Amino acid sequence: MRFNMNSSTAYAFIIIGAAFWGSTGLFVTYLYRFGFTPWEVVAVRLASSSLVLFGLIATMARKYLRIKWRHVPYFFVLGIISIALFNWCYFEVIERASLSIAVIFVYTSPVFAALTAYAFFKEEMTWKKGMAIFFTIIGCALVIGYFPGGNAGLGFVTTILGLAAGLFCSLFSVIGKLVSRYYHPLTVTFYAMLCGSFFMLPTSGIWRKGQLFFIIEVWEVIAGITLISTIAAYLLYTMGLTYVESSKAAILSSVELIVSVLIGVTVFHDAIDQWQWIGFLFVFCSLFLTVLPNRKAIRVSLNKKI
Repeated sequence: MRFNMNSSTAYAFIIIGAAFWGSTGLFVTYLYRFGFTPWEVVAVRLASSSLVLFGLIATMARKYLRIKWRHVPYFFVLGIISIALFNWCYFEVIERASLSIAVIFVYTSPVFAALTAYAFFKEEMTWKKGMAIFFTIIGCALVIGYFPGGNAGLGFVTTILGLAAGLFCSLFSVIGKLVSRYYHPLTVTFYAMLCGSFFMLPTSGIWRKGQLFFIIEVWEVIAGITLISTIAAYLLYTMGLTYVESSKAAILSSVELIVSVLIGVTVFHDAIDQWQWIGFLFVFCSLFLTVLPNRKAIRVSLNKKI
């Protein structure tokens, strides 16, 4: 099933979904304070999201639970690589280096998405798309404070994990676009989460933290990370992705970084210096370049009307 959605609405869905992703750090931080590890947080996030989605779909739209067996491998790849392993690599880099370094690596994903889309889907690599990718990387580096200060002595393993995080993140756009042609966003999101859960739960040992699940505050945080930064985020992003090129969607998702920084400023009272404000400007420029209509497309549209 497909919605009748214009490009502006699709862009908005992707941006809002990315904004919800930006709230993830808020919930994850609180789960860490209760004693959960990164691997356990991913397991809890995917398992709780799968359960909630199953309840919603089974109650309101059972037909969306139907899939073809030949598409199951896509869901496993999407859930394990693009969701579970992406989160693990991201958290590992935070532990080995810092949050700033980890975020820089994650926002190499537009580069990976553009190259993958160009190689496998023959999407055009325009100068605007190239400039938007460049502005995104520079803007993200400035906002998180990695540039112009720089970093030295980053280990080989940390570098590989960081690049893997960027690659795995970008693959959600690419692989998600493949299955979104055949299924409703609810179906794509649910089965990706479910397949990721099948991988994470047996390997997490989460049952050893059983006593934490008797704390009400823990369930409040789990509800936030499940409903806001997971289900709503992935649904909106996947719905918009159906109508937007993979590389553009990856660039638009950089809104996640802006929201994360704003949460840091308003909730944790982080200070923003001049370099970070310049970084915001670069990111907004990349968003403008992404949604700016193509002149050729405008001319074709005008000719049709005439």
